[in-house]
Amino acid sequence: MPQFDRETETLREKVFRRDAYRCVYCAEFFPSEALTLDHVQPRMRGGDGSEGNLVAACRACNADKGAAPAWAYLAERPEQRENFLRFAKGIWPRHRRAIMEAVQKQKSRK
Repeated sequence: MPQFDRETETLREKVFRRDAYRCVYCAEFFPSEALTLDHVQPRMRGGDGSEGNLVAACRACNADKGAAPAWAYLAERPEQRENFLRFAKGIWPRHRRAIMEAVQKQKSRK
């Protein structure tokens, strides 16, 4: 893992370090240059650029998720959802609740 200085560390570096250089969707480890910052709640849907709304994601998973909110993307993807709930420790609690509520709604429709 790269060396860091907490005083000069960027938000990007801080999120990658917090998420252990792991994509929270596929659970694979990547070097920082192969990771992207993903907005759990996309900015175009009212999300912000705070640490609680950002996670580390590999390029493939971020592209697959696209502009969908995490709750919508994860509702029908149990493996990615399990990884996200296990590894996305720094997200706002409201995001975690939204994911669990979407799963419950999905189950009640079946």
